[in-house]
Formats: sequence, structure tokens, C-alpha cells
Amino acid sequence: MNLESDLLGFWKLDGDYQDTSGQENHGVRIEADPSKVFILPSKERAYHIEVPPKPSLNLGTRDFSVSAWVKTSEVVNDTLGDIVNQYDPQKRKGWNLYLQNFQGTPSSYSNCRNLFFGIDDGTEPAWSDCGRPGNNRMVWALAVYKGDLYAGTFEMEKEGAGHVYRYGGNSDWIDCGSPHPCNAVTSLSVFEGNLYAAVGHYRSSGSAIGDSPNEIPGGKVFRYLGDKNWVEVGNLPIPEAIFGLAVYRGQLYASSMYAPPGVYRYEGGNDWKFCGHSGGRVVALTAFRENLYGTGYDVNFGGVYRYDGNTTWADCGTSLNTTQTYSFAVHAGNLHVGTWPGGTAFRYAGGQLWSGCGRLGEELEVMGLMMYNGKMYAGTLPLAQVYRYDGNLKWTCTGQLDKTPDVKYRRVWSMAVYRGSLFCGTLPSGHVYRLETGKCISHDDELKSGWRHLIAIRDNGILKVFVDREQVAQSAQFSSNGFDLGNEQPLRIGFGPHDYFNGIIRNVRLYGRVLTGEEIATLSHEAAPNG
Repeated sequence: MNLESDLLGFWKLDGDYQDTSGQENHGVRIEADPSKVFILPSKERAYHIEVPPKPSLNLGTRDFSVSAWVKTSEVVNDTLGDIVNQYDPQKRKGWNLYLQNFQGTPSSYSNCRNLFFGIDDGTEPAWSDCGRPGNNRMVWALAVYKGDLYAGTFEMEKEGAGHVYRYGGNSDWIDCGSPHPCNAVTSLSVFEGNLYAAVGHYRSSGSAIGDSPNEIPGGKVFRYLGDKNWVEVGNLPIPEAIFGLAVYRGQLYASSMYAPPGVYRYEGGNDWKFCGHSGGRVVALTAFRENLYGTGYDVNFGGVYRYDGNTTWADCGTSLNTTQTYSFAVHAGNLHVGTWPGGTAFRYAGGQLWSGCGRLGEELEVMGLMMYNGKMYAGTLPLAQVYRYDGNLKWTCTGQLDKTPDVKYRRVWSMAVYRGSLFCGTLPSGHVYRLETGKCISHDDELKSGWRHLIAIRDNGILKVFVDREQVAQSAQFSSNGFDLGNEQPLRIGFGPHDYFNGIIRNVRLYGRVLTGEEIATLSHEAAPNG
């Protein structure tokens, strides 16, 4: 065993950014871009390092391994962000290793502390149909929980009720029961190691498919007990439907879909506390830069709002020609929101300022927003298309998912990343679709807080990820010569296409070969870094 063999870079990050491998791939600390209004995490919490491109870092088609120690807090009021990457966003060429902590997509907490590793060489997008969970007309919610993908549904019929389904692979969906007899499970969230579901009566005429004859009100939250069993954890003073669930400051929050507006915080047992509203409805929720943000749905209140932790929601402005804001994603360190009726995404510029990121074709509404393998994706109405953001106001359509004939509206609403693929739920077909760009894998369970040792490997056409020595994900075999990752971009540590890392990174090693099992064990048994 020789841990110095084919070592392309070793950045200890214990006070400087020097490479101690002997390759002289020294890093430079990147300070905040003056155009960004957000303050980077403090020096004690994170490093943001850029290593200039050199021939020794050009991986091409060769096998490689990357090893790093990372530390995250138990309570995180933000995304978790990029660990290390070398990726060209214009060519979609290179590799990414980051932590997914995605809320507000649009109504669910879709990915909670999931590790992602992906490579790409400008591959063309190709969608596949993963079937229809039950008899649903809309997949309202998608969320990853303990290694599985779950879907919450809207059922149109009088005797129909919203269900939760677990994905069984291919086009198979396993019924996990109906928490309540109302017509929709509107949101899913992981909280304190459990799966929660919110329910409501969905007024489906808003999607131009008529009203559901099932008029039973919802406004309740349930915790999953396994099999088809759910337990109620509170009947909120929301008369009809809950829209979103999110976790902020270690507590679960729920928002109202219809009037009267209101956001509520779970206090344990069956107790929920009123947390105010903006004057109109606050619906999709996400934690970003230590604050809770919410989108707005009502005329004169169709902007974005920031919560102060008590009952006040500060107005963060309304983007141009927007009456409804739908969803959140963090891309390149900035908060983005999808809107109606201009079919446009906007980037938050601080205060009450927003910068337009361009219109998505001729679409009217941007619903789901999601980061996936270095790029931001968005689902739309009325054609149920999914667009990829390629920068400079340019959006590229990757395909139309729902092609139901003779309907006014088709939606791509819910999104989640599972088994290294982007999954999207639709209306009115009620199908779920899957996209893989390049080759990707994900650890579909929560990464525990504190110090964790991570290793990502490309091994002769197979991707592998290890956490604390244990292999937690592996891809199917692919052509090892089919993905040339060489590019002219710097190697970045602690920031990149997604967001600044929210935590501490130490002892980053990059190898131009596959680490052996003995070497993986040796690296993971090192003493955890200080800090």
C-alpha cells in the first residue's frame, strides 16, 4: 500500500491552501464576488478554494478517486453545497461531488442531506417513463427517505383519497397507504429521522381538469410508521389544505394552500404554533442563509418573503410581471425562484431586488426547480416541459413529459434526485419520469452530522461512493472510454455550480487511480480533523 502513488493533489486546508502531494497544484482562496450580496460562511466554517487547471489535474477518461473529510452541523438553515468539483457548465463536462439539501421544490423537502457524485461529457438528455402511482392525476410530492423514493398523490374520484407510494423500480409503485380520506397528499418531508406527509383538499379546477367530487377537507400532518400506517401529529387551523412542509432551526413548518393564510410551526405532540403570514398566502418554504423564505400566491402578494423567527414576514420584493411565485433552488450560490404568468425564473439580488434569468420557451409557469449534476432544471406549464438553465438567460428544453391530449394545462410539478437520477411528477397523467445526464450516483439517506469521511471513485466504468469506509452507492457498468472529463476549468473545493459548502472541509486528496479497499480503510480510520 502506497498512499502517495498517483496522488495528484493533497490539500490539508489546516491554515493554508497548499498542495502537499509534490505536484504543486496549490490553491487560492476565493473571496465573495462583489456582485453577490450574501456573506460567505466564516473562515472557521468553510474554505472556498480554486486550484488553477494544470495537465496533472486533467482526468480525461482515466480512473480516479477523491477523498475528503467533511463536517456539517446537526441543524442546518441553508443548503449544504459543493464539496469538490472540476466541471465546465457550458460544455457540461467534468465531475461533481456535493450534498443535496433541497426544500421548496415546490411543496416538499425532497432531498435531505443526500450525497451526490456525477460525471458528464455533454450527454444528450433522455427521459424514461417510471409509471403511474395508483390512479392519481397529479404527483404532488416526491421525497427521498431511508434509501427509497416516495410520492404523494392527488386522486380525482369521489371515493378517491390521496396516497403515498414507494417506488419499486421500473414502473412499479408500492402503496404505503392513505393518511387521510381527503383527495391529496400535498407535501412530504423528512424531519428528525421520520417521514411526514401533509394532506389537503386540492381544488383541481385550478389545473383546468374540473373539480374533484371528493370535498373532504385536509389541513393535517401525519408521521409514517411503516407499511400502510400513519399517525396524526396535529390538525392545524388550516380549514382546507396544507401546501408545503420545510425544516428550519430544527423545527417543522407547514403553510396554508388557501385562505386564510398562515404558516405554522410544529411544537411536538399535536401542537402547532401560528407564525404569521405576509398579508397573503405564503406557500413554498425553504431555508437559505440562516433564514426561512416563502413564496407568495396572491395578487399584490406574489413575491418572496423572509421570516424573522417570530410572526413577521419581510417583503423581499416582487419580480416583474409576477403574481405567483412557486419554487426555490440554489444555483451558483444564489437563491432562484420560479414564477407565473411570465414563465420566467429570477435570481435574488438582495433587499427587494430580483434579476431575470430568462423565459422558458413560451411557457407560462415555472414550478419545480432543482439542481442536478451541476445544472439547474425547471418544470413548466402548460406543456409539462423540463428546461435546463445554460446561463446568460438561455434555457434548453430537455423534453415534454406529459402529452395528455385535449387538455388546457399539463404540469411538471414535483422533483427529487434519487439513485443518481432526476425524477419528476406530472399532471394530468399522474406519471413519474426519470432523467440521467452523464453517469451519476447518490447516497439516498441522510448523511449524519459531525465529521464524516467521504470517497468517490470512478473505477473502469463504474462509479462508487463510500461514507466512513462503507460503500453506500454504485452505478451500473458504462463504457469507461465514453466519458472524457478533461476540461480547462479549475478544480474547486467548497463551492461550485450549486452553492458554497455549509460546513468544514479538510484533507482533500485526488488520485489518478482507484483506491484499494485497504487504502480506503486506512484513510477513513485517520483521526478526524480538528474543528
